[in-house]
Amino acid sequence: MPRVTGLYARAVATFAVWAFGADRPGIVAALTGALLEEGCNLSDCSMTILSGHFAMVLVVDAPGGVDAAGLEAALRAPTASFELGTAVRAIGPDELRPPEGAPHVVTVFGADRPGIVHRVASLLADVGVNITDLETRTIGDQAHPVYAMLLEVTIPAGVVAEELEAALRSLADTLDVDARIHPADVAVL
Repeated sequence: MPRVTGLYARAVATFAVWAFGADRPGIVAALTGALLEEGCNLSDCSMTILSGHFAMVLVVDAPGGVDAAGLEAALRAPTASFELGTAVRAIGPDELRPPEGAPHVVTVFGADRPGIVHRVASLLADVGVNITDLETRTIGDQAHPVYAMLLEVTIPAGVVAEELEAALRSLADTLDVDARIHPADVAVL
């Protein structure tokens, strides 16, 4: 019997929920169904496939009486049936603030080689830029593969985007890739 008492049950606690395992159809439905039965609402989520493996992170608002152990218990059956690893952690109210600064997008394209992600991430971290999303792919065909990296970042006040772009382009030259930065279109998800 589902424990849902209303579509928008009053949230009294927030949790981070992680899941990872071999991809197959039905994972999202099974996990979100178990959370719904506990009266939870998904306030933020990211799900993707990484080399054939499903990876998910959710921020879940839960009604009174639901704790991390209860959510882990509710997820036990669906995670076992899909052979997923999961974890649940309480999130305090002070951890729920969005990053401050101007949203931008960084793109990197070129030949794949070890260290691209680390070198770009290090450059951004050194000037206080927060990476809020990062995705990499190899695009093109086998004869002409191209490594592509897309980063959503938040540039803090005091960091000049044009100066950051110049530093990125200088790094890109040493990595033999192309790197660009531009303001994010906040109207697009």
